[in-house]
Amino acid sequence: MSDVQTRIRPTGVPPRILAVANQKGGVGKTTTAINLGTALAAIGEEVLIIDLDPQGNASTGLGIDRKSRRISTYDVMTGAEGLDRAVQATDVPQLSVAPSTLDLLGVELEIASERDRAHRLRRAVMLLHEERIATGRPTFSYILVDCPPSLNLLTINAMTAADAVLVPLQCEFFALEGLSQLLKTVEQVRANLNPRLSIHGVVLTMFDPRNNLSNQVVADVRQFMGDKVYDTIIPRNVRVSEAPSHGKPVLLYDLKCNGAQAYLRLASEVIRRERAQAA
Repeated sequence: MSDVQTRIRPTGVPPRILAVANQKGGVGKTTTAINLGTALAAIGEEVLIIDLDPQGNASTGLGIDRKSRRISTYDVMTGAEGLDRAVQATDVPQLSVAPSTLDLLGVELEIASERDRAHRLRRAVMLLHEERIATGRPTFSYILVDCPPSLNLLTINAMTAADAVLVPLQCEFFALEGLSQLLKTVEQVRANLNPRLSIHGVVLTMFDPRNNLSNQVVADVRQFMGDKVYDTIIPRNVRVSEAPSHGKPVLLYDLKCNGAQAYLRLASEVIRRERAQAA
């Protein structure tokens, strides 16, 4: 997929963790997590996608059969298993996934009374990194957390563990509805749980250039969020919609389609922002 195979983040350095979050469903959140992760792997990064959505769509979209999810993020969040035990390889070189199951629906009730309930994922990621260094295995340079479509304890765990939040936003009439609540949640997590948390960027998805409303939404979001909005816009694309049913990222399903090329550009833009922040 790419001739560039140089890992940008050195081996042994703690991973950059991005929470892919939006409490609205159907905005392209899981699609973005899968395909951004694939694109980052294609340019040389060692990437882990943590599926924290009980629906498990990221796991399915990466070809992980439900029967093979013997250890899942439910086990990680309850403390029954370490994250390293949940990690599975995918058909994409250098891309792994920690799959989820419907058991995650009940995890909030199970850990709600625990003092460390918001820090479960953060601790699991730290232990994963330490275990990989100790055993001489490749460490992950990027971890993408696919959050559920709600601002619940699972999403709070993702934000507490993350360095930054990446927000997919569909180009539709109600695009900005709920964004202010998401930003407020980010501020609350930053103030109380994770002072390093920031908004990495907003990616506009399902853009249809023939639709005047789509163009208006782009203009409104850019006015509201300024340079936090990525230049890359993900178009509405049939091949992107078809790929998950084949258990493949669109970059494997049809690399040349507009959607796949857009996600490659988004990955390059994410890396540019990472480099600018590190400079």
